[in-house]
Amino acid sequence: MKRSLTILCMILLLTAGSAMAQDDWGFNARDWTFSISASGTSDDSVDNTTFSAEASLGYFLTHGLEVGARQGIGYADVEGGDDLWNGSTRVYADYNFDLQRFQPFLGVNVGYLYGDNVNETWIAGPEGGLKFFLVKDAYLLGMVEYSFVLDGGDEDDAFDNGRFVYTLGIGVRW
Repeated sequence: MKRSLTILCMILLLTAGSAMAQDDWGFNARDWTFSISASGTSDDSVDNTTFSAEASLGYFLTHGLEVGARQGIGYADVEGGDDLWNGSTRVYADYNFDLQRFQPFLGVNVGYLYGDNVNETWIAGPEGGLKFFLVKDAYLLGMVEYSFVLDGGDEDDAFDNGRFVYTLGIGVRW
């Protein structure tokens, strides 16, 4: 009896595993994607508050190649000072590696950085991350970008004066 139960459990596990392997995780050519992320902080008296958000719209040209645009915005409400706004608008190209539910990607972006407390400039740089599908059409997104300035100055200064952008959000495909 114990042996029959063990064999039955093994058959069920193998069947479930093969059924999951046949699911259509990941992306296909002509898929659209939309993702959003946000963060914020306040001090204990809610006098100094910062908020940032980013949205991304992408399109898959092939099974792995995605192109799109991102809009980021940041706001700071500083006690005794002026409110500060910053933003960045970027276009990107990413290659997604199809590992079923896990979709690591590498790519590049280029865009413009602007706002109250930044030097307005063109930016560009590499990016990479991971999309993890929760269900077939929704995923968690984690990404890191490094944007260096393209202001025509010294190449070493342009790279050294860059910025990291960290993103943790949620996305959908259709």
